Amino acid sequence: MSFEWPWQYNFPPFFTLQPNVDTRQKQLAAWCSLTLSYCRHRKLYTLDVMEAQESPVFNNKKIERKLAMEAIQVVFEELRKKGNLEWIDKNKTRCLIMWRRPEEWGKLIYQWVSRNGMVNSVFTLYELANGDDTESEEFHGLEDWMLLRSLQALQAEGKAELITMDDGKGVKFF
Repeated sequence: MSFEWPWQYNFPPFFTLQPNVDTRQKQLAAWCSLTLSYCRHRKLYTLDVMEAQESPVFNNKKIERKLAMEAIQVVFEELRKKGNLEWIDKNKTRCLIMWRRPEEWGKLIYQWVSRNGMVNSVFTLYELANGDDTESEEFHGLEDWMLLRSLQALQAEGKAELITMDDGKGVKFF
């Protein structure tokens, strides 16, 4: 399945931050949406700022337009304000991208657990994210940091408990 680019992606002015406040807000909303959709499609959970400029999302080779590094930083800051991005380092060179928040992942995981009659069951984190039983689920392949946050959100709701096992971490669902 190929990624569907929004109409703005082939519109050259989209790649230049607009000076008008209203226009810029709409433009930033479109950039945020595009970035999250692209990361979701590619199942990307971390981004490197230097690599981002060469990524297809910020570099449209067909129309020979590239979003400037300063503009990418503005988009990333907007994503951070919305809770979809977290910086990994103080220098802001790498970030975690959350195209779905931990609470949303937790809800999906818990729906799968309930649907399959696995409440009161214990799983290793590996089983949950990479096991054969979850292969057809959207959370299959979820990176450890996001899986852990999702399960912590469920734990806060009283639907799960994180446990330490001999071979790592596990979770019990209630």
